[in-house]
Amino acid sequence: MSEHPAVSGTPAANPVTPGSQASFGTYRRQPVSFVRRGTRLQGRRQQAWDEHAESFVVDVPRHVADTSVHPDYMFDATGEFGRSAPLVVEIGSGLGEAVVAAAETDPERNFLAVEVYRPGLANTLLRIGQRGLTNVRVVQANAPEVLGTMLPEGSVSELWVFFPDPWHKTKHHKRRLINGSFAQLAARVLEPGGLWRLATDWSGYAQQMRDVVSASPDFRNAHDGGRAGSDSPLTAAWASGVDCEPTGESDLVGGWAPRFEGRVLTSFENKALKAGRVIFDLTAVRA
Repeated sequence: MSEHPAVSGTPAANPVTPGSQASFGTYRRQPVSFVRRGTRLQGRRQQAWDEHAESFVVDVPRHVADTSVHPDYMFDATGEFGRSAPLVVEIGSGLGEAVVAAAETDPERNFLAVEVYRPGLANTLLRIGQRGLTNVRVVQANAPEVLGTMLPEGSVSELWVFFPDPWHKTKHHKRRLINGSFAQLAARVLEPGGLWRLATDWSGYAQQMRDVVSASPDFRNAHDGGRAGSDSPLTAAWASGVDCEPTGESDLVGGWAPRFEGRVLTSFENKALKAGRVIFDLTAVRA
Protein backbone atom coordinates (compact mmCIF):
# COMPACT_ATOMS: atom_id res chain seq x y z
CA MET A 1 0.00 0.00 0.00
CA SER A 2 1.66 3.18 -1.12
CA GLU A 3 1.52 6.10 1.24
CA HIS A 4 -0.11 9.24 -0.06
CA PRO A 5 1.49 12.63 0.45
CA ALA A 6 0.02 14.84 3.12
CA VAL A 7 -2.66 17.08 1.75
CA SER A 8 -1.67 20.62 2.56
CA GLY A 9 -4.19 23.25 3.38
CA THR A 10 -6.96 20.68 4.00
CA PRO A 11 -10.21 22.59 4.39
CA ALA A 12 -12.25 22.21 7.54
CA ALA A 13 -15.12 19.74 7.32
CA ASN A 14 -18.58 21.16 6.90
CA PRO A 15 -22.03 19.57 6.56
CA VAL A 16 -22.29 19.66 2.76
CA THR A 17 -19.18 18.17 1.17
CA PRO A 18 -18.33 15.48 -1.37
CA GLY A 19 -17.49 13.23 1.56
CA SER A 20 -20.60 13.73 3.62
CA GLN A 21 -22.68 10.98 2.01
CA ALA A 22 -22.35 8.54 4.90
CA SER A 23 -23.76 10.97 7.42
CA PHE A 24 -26.23 12.85 5.28
CA GLY A 25 -27.19 10.34 2.60
CA THR A 26 -26.12 12.48 -0.36
CA TYR A 27 -23.16 13.01 -2.65
CA ARG A 28 -23.01 16.60 -3.94
CA ARG A 29 -26.75 16.90 -3.22
CA GLN A 30 -27.47 13.67 -5.12
CA PRO A 31 -28.75 10.54 -3.33
CA VAL A 32 -26.11 7.82 -3.07
CA SER A 33 -26.66 4.32 -4.36
CA PHE A 34 -25.82 2.48 -1.16
CA VAL A 35 -26.91 2.29 2.45
CA ARG A 36 -24.63 1.93 5.43
CA ARG A 37 -23.97 -1.62 6.61
CA GLY A 38 -21.85 -3.26 9.27
CA THR A 39 -18.10 -3.01 8.85
CA ARG A 40 -16.98 -5.44 11.54
CA LEU A 41 -14.51 -8.09 10.43
CA GLN A 42 -14.25 -11.54 11.93
CA GLY A 43 -12.35 -14.76 11.42
CA ARG A 44 -10.61 -15.24 8.09
CA ARG A 45 -11.67 -11.80 6.85
CA GLN A 46 -9.98 -10.08 9.79
CA GLN A 47 -6.90 -12.24 9.28
CA ALA A 48 -6.82 -11.40 5.57
CA TRP A 49 -7.10 -7.70 6.35
CA ASP A 50 -4.28 -7.90 8.88
CA GLU A 51 -2.03 -9.81 6.49
CA HIS A 52 -2.70 -8.06 3.19
CA ALA A 53 -4.07 -4.55 3.77
CA GLU A 54 -0.65 -2.95 3.86
CA SER A 55 0.19 -4.36 0.43
CA PHE A 56 -3.11 -4.11 -1.43
CA VAL A 57 -5.42 -1.51 0.16
CA VAL A 58 -5.03 1.94 -1.36
CA ASP A 59 -4.51 4.39 1.49
CA VAL A 60 -6.53 7.47 0.58
CA PRO A 61 -6.93 10.66 2.60
CA ARG A 62 -10.51 11.02 3.80
CA HIS A 63 -12.64 14.12 3.85
CA VAL A 64 -15.53 13.50 6.24
CA ALA A 65 -16.66 9.88 6.07
CA ASP A 66 -14.79 6.57 5.99
CA THR A 67 -15.83 6.12 2.35
CA SER A 68 -14.95 9.64 1.21
CA VAL A 69 -11.87 10.67 -0.76
CA HIS A 70 -10.28 14.05 -0.29
CA PRO A 71 -10.72 15.98 -3.57
CA ASP A 72 -7.03 16.93 -3.63
CA TYR A 73 -5.90 13.29 -3.76
CA MET A 74 -5.11 11.63 -7.11
CA PHE A 75 -4.35 7.95 -7.61
CA ASP A 76 -0.93 7.12 -9.11
CA ALA A 77 -1.41 3.73 -10.76
CA THR A 78 2.21 3.42 -11.91
CA GLY A 79 3.50 4.11 -8.43
CA GLU A 80 0.91 1.88 -6.76
CA PHE A 81 1.49 -1.16 -8.99
CA GLY A 82 5.17 -0.52 -9.68
CA ARG A 83 4.60 -0.69 -13.43
CA SER A 84 2.74 0.92 -16.32
CA ALA A 85 -0.11 -1.26 -17.59
CA PRO A 86 -3.75 -0.90 -18.71
CA LEU A 87 -5.99 -0.23 -15.71
CA VAL A 88 -9.35 -1.95 -15.22
CA VAL A 89 -11.63 -0.53 -12.52
CA GLU A 90 -14.58 -2.42 -11.06
CA ILE A 91 -17.17 -0.34 -9.23
CA GLY A 92 -19.01 -2.32 -6.55
CA SER A 93 -16.64 -5.28 -6.51
CA GLY A 94 -18.60 -7.08 -3.77
CA LEU A 95 -16.76 -10.18 -2.55
CA GLY A 96 -14.12 -9.83 -5.25
CA GLU A 97 -15.09 -12.88 -7.30
CA ALA A 98 -15.06 -11.16 -10.70
CA VAL A 99 -12.09 -8.84 -10.30
CA VAL A 100 -9.79 -11.44 -8.73
CA ALA A 101 -10.63 -14.08 -11.34
CA ALA A 102 -9.99 -11.54 -14.11
CA ALA A 103 -6.69 -10.45 -12.57
CA GLU A 104 -5.52 -14.04 -12.32
CA THR A 105 -6.48 -14.72 -15.95
CA ASP A 106 -4.96 -11.48 -17.26
CA PRO A 107 -1.73 -10.71 -15.37
CA GLU A 108 -0.67 -8.10 -17.94
CA ARG A 109 -3.34 -5.66 -16.73
CA ASN A 110 -3.78 -3.84 -13.43
CA PHE A 111 -7.10 -4.04 -11.56
CA LEU A 112 -8.64 -1.69 -9.00
CA ALA A 113 -11.62 -2.92 -6.95
CA VAL A 114 -13.84 -0.14 -5.58
CA GLU A 115 -16.24 -1.06 -2.79
CA VAL A 116 -17.84 0.75 0.16
CA TYR A 117 -18.22 -2.33 2.40
CA ARG A 118 -15.10 -3.36 4.29
CA PRO A 119 -16.13 -7.04 4.69
CA GLY A 120 -16.34 -7.33 0.91
CA LEU A 121 -12.89 -5.82 0.51
CA ALA A 122 -11.53 -8.15 3.18
CA ASN A 123 -12.94 -11.08 1.26
CA THR A 124 -11.24 -9.74 -1.87
CA LEU A 125 -7.95 -9.56 0.00
CA LEU A 126 -8.45 -13.18 1.06
CA ARG A 127 -8.84 -14.20 -2.59
CA ILE A 128 -5.82 -12.13 -3.64
CA GLY A 129 -3.68 -13.80 -0.99
CA GLN A 130 -4.86 -17.29 -1.84
CA ARG A 131 -3.88 -16.79 -5.49
CA GLY A 132 -0.66 -14.90 -4.83
CA LEU A 133 -1.66 -12.02 -7.10
CA THR A 134 0.18 -8.72 -7.34
CA ASN A 135 -1.90 -6.89 -9.97
CA VAL A 136 -4.96 -6.05 -7.83
CA ARG A 137 -5.56 -3.15 -5.45
CA VAL A 138 -8.70 -2.40 -3.46
CA VAL A 139 -10.10 0.85 -2.15
CA GLN A 140 -12.97 1.58 0.22
CA ALA A 141 -14.55 4.61 -1.39
CA ASN A 142 -17.69 6.16 -2.82
CA ALA A 143 -17.70 5.58 -6.59
CA PRO A 144 -18.55 9.15 -7.74
CA GLU A 145 -15.58 10.48 -5.80
CA VAL A 146 -13.27 7.85 -7.27
CA LEU A 147 -14.38 8.73 -10.80
CA GLY A 148 -14.80 12.45 -10.19
CA THR A 149 -11.45 13.34 -8.60
CA MET A 150 -9.38 10.36 -7.47
CA LEU A 151 -8.61 8.81 -10.87
CA PRO A 152 -6.80 10.95 -13.47
CA GLU A 153 -8.70 11.78 -16.65
CA GLY A 154 -8.35 9.16 -19.38
CA SER A 155 -6.43 6.76 -17.13
CA VAL A 156 -8.76 3.74 -17.29
CA SER A 157 -8.97 1.21 -20.13
CA GLU A 158 -12.11 -0.54 -18.88
CA LEU A 159 -14.74 0.38 -16.29
CA TRP A 160 -16.97 -2.40 -14.93
CA VAL A 161 -20.26 -2.01 -13.10
CA PHE A 162 -21.80 -5.44 -12.62
CA PHE A 163 -25.14 -5.93 -10.88
CA PRO A 164 -25.44 -2.62 -9.03
CA ASP A 165 -28.30 -2.35 -6.55
CA PRO A 166 -31.44 -2.09 -8.73
CA TRP A 167 -33.44 -0.08 -6.20
CA HIS A 168 -36.46 -1.65 -7.86
CA LYS A 169 -39.15 0.39 -6.07
CA THR A 170 -40.15 3.38 -8.17
CA LYS A 171 -39.66 5.82 -5.31
CA HIS A 172 -36.05 4.62 -5.00
CA HIS A 173 -35.07 4.85 -8.68
CA LYS A 174 -33.33 8.15 -7.94
CA ARG A 175 -30.75 6.14 -5.98
CA ARG A 176 -29.71 4.04 -8.94
CA LEU A 177 -26.03 4.41 -9.71
CA ILE A 178 -26.27 4.43 -13.49
CA ASN A 179 -27.65 7.76 -14.70
CA GLY A 180 -26.58 10.69 -16.82
CA SER A 181 -24.32 12.13 -14.16
CA PHE A 182 -22.53 8.83 -13.68
CA ALA A 183 -22.03 8.54 -17.45
CA GLN A 184 -20.19 11.87 -17.38
CA LEU A 185 -17.92 10.57 -14.61
CA ALA A 186 -17.31 7.33 -16.49
CA ALA A 187 -16.40 9.30 -19.60
CA ARG A 188 -13.97 11.42 -17.60
CA VAL A 189 -11.78 8.50 -16.50
CA LEU A 190 -11.96 6.29 -19.59
CA GLU A 191 -9.39 6.64 -22.33
CA PRO A 192 -10.62 7.17 -25.90
CA GLY A 193 -11.88 3.81 -27.11
CA GLY A 194 -12.09 2.55 -23.54
CA LEU A 195 -14.92 0.22 -22.59
CA TRP A 196 -17.68 0.69 -20.03
CA ARG A 197 -19.15 -2.73 -19.26
CA LEU A 198 -22.50 -3.04 -17.50
CA ALA A 199 -24.59 -5.97 -16.32
CA THR A 200 -27.86 -6.31 -14.41
CA ASP A 201 -30.57 -8.87 -13.77
CA TRP A 202 -33.42 -6.33 -13.61
CA SER A 203 -35.17 -5.53 -16.88
CA GLY A 204 -36.25 -2.02 -15.87
CA TYR A 205 -32.73 -1.09 -14.81
CA ALA A 206 -31.35 -2.63 -18.00
CA GLN A 207 -33.57 -0.32 -20.06
CA GLN A 208 -32.39 2.65 -17.99
CA MET A 209 -28.76 1.67 -18.56
CA ARG A 210 -29.36 1.37 -22.30
CA ASP A 211 -31.07 4.76 -22.37
CA VAL A 212 -28.22 6.38 -20.42
CA VAL A 213 -25.65 5.06 -22.91
CA SER A 214 -27.79 6.10 -25.87
CA ALA A 215 -28.28 9.63 -24.51
CA SER A 216 -24.62 10.23 -23.68
CA PRO A 217 -22.60 12.19 -26.26
CA ASP A 218 -19.46 10.58 -24.85
CA PHE A 219 -20.34 6.96 -25.62
CA ARG A 220 -21.62 4.72 -28.37
CA ASN A 221 -23.23 1.35 -27.83
CA ALA A 222 -20.77 -1.28 -29.07
CA HIS A 223 -23.69 -3.51 -30.06
CA ASP A 224 -26.19 -0.92 -31.22
CA GLY A 225 -29.21 -2.72 -32.66
CA GLY A 226 -27.81 -6.13 -31.79
CA ARG A 227 -29.80 -8.90 -30.13
CA ALA A 228 -33.18 -7.37 -30.89
CA GLY A 229 -36.51 -9.13 -31.32
CA SER A 230 -36.60 -12.79 -30.33
CA ASP A 231 -32.89 -12.74 -29.47
CA SER A 232 -33.32 -9.93 -26.95
CA PRO A 233 -33.09 -10.69 -23.23
CA LEU A 234 -35.68 -7.96 -22.74
CA THR A 235 -38.12 -9.84 -24.95
CA ALA A 236 -37.51 -12.89 -22.75
CA ALA A 237 -38.12 -10.87 -19.58
CA TRP A 238 -41.36 -9.44 -20.97
CA ALA A 239 -42.50 -12.94 -21.85
CA SER A 240 -41.73 -14.51 -18.47
CA GLY A 241 -42.75 -11.58 -16.26
CA VAL A 242 -39.98 -12.61 -13.86
CA ASP A 243 -39.49 -9.04 -12.65
CA CYS A 244 -42.24 -7.12 -14.45
CA GLU A 245 -45.73 -7.46 -15.82
CA PRO A 246 -45.67 -10.05 -18.63
CA THR A 247 -46.58 -8.23 -21.85
CA GLY A 248 -45.47 -10.60 -24.57
CA GLU A 249 -44.04 -7.62 -26.46
CA SER A 250 -40.87 -7.79 -28.51
CA ASP A 251 -37.86 -5.56 -27.93
CA LEU A 252 -37.18 -4.00 -31.32
CA VAL A 253 -34.37 -1.74 -30.11
CA GLY A 254 -31.81 -4.28 -28.95
CA GLY A 255 -28.31 -3.06 -28.23
CA TRP A 256 -27.48 -5.84 -25.78
CA ALA A 257 -23.98 -7.25 -25.67
CA PRO A 258 -23.25 -10.96 -25.55
CA ARG A 259 -22.31 -12.18 -22.10
CA PHE A 260 -18.93 -10.73 -21.15
CA GLU A 261 -16.60 -13.73 -21.07
CA GLY A 262 -14.26 -11.92 -18.67
CA ARG A 263 -16.95 -11.96 -15.98
CA VAL A 264 -16.95 -15.24 -14.09
CA LEU A 265 -20.24 -16.67 -12.87
CA THR A 266 -20.40 -15.24 -9.36
CA SER A 267 -22.53 -16.57 -6.53
CA PHE A 268 -24.81 -13.54 -6.94
CA GLU A 269 -25.37 -14.11 -10.65
CA ASN A 270 -25.87 -17.82 -10.09
CA LYS A 271 -28.67 -17.10 -7.60
CA ALA A 272 -30.30 -14.78 -10.12
CA LEU A 273 -30.20 -17.47 -12.79
CA LYS A 274 -31.63 -20.09 -10.45
CA ALA A 275 -34.47 -17.66 -9.69
CA GLY A 276 -35.23 -17.49 -13.41
CA ARG A 277 -34.00 -13.96 -13.86
CA VAL A 278 -32.63 -12.71 -17.19
CA ILE A 279 -29.10 -11.33 -17.40
CA PHE A 280 -28.49 -8.16 -19.42
CA ASP A 281 -25.06 -7.08 -20.66
CA LEU A 282 -24.18 -3.73 -22.21
CA THR A 283 -20.88 -2.46 -23.58
CA ALA A 284 -20.31 1.23 -24.26
CA VAL A 285 -17.28 2.61 -26.07
CA ARG A 286 -15.74 5.93 -25.06
CA ALA A 287 -15.76 8.29 -28.03
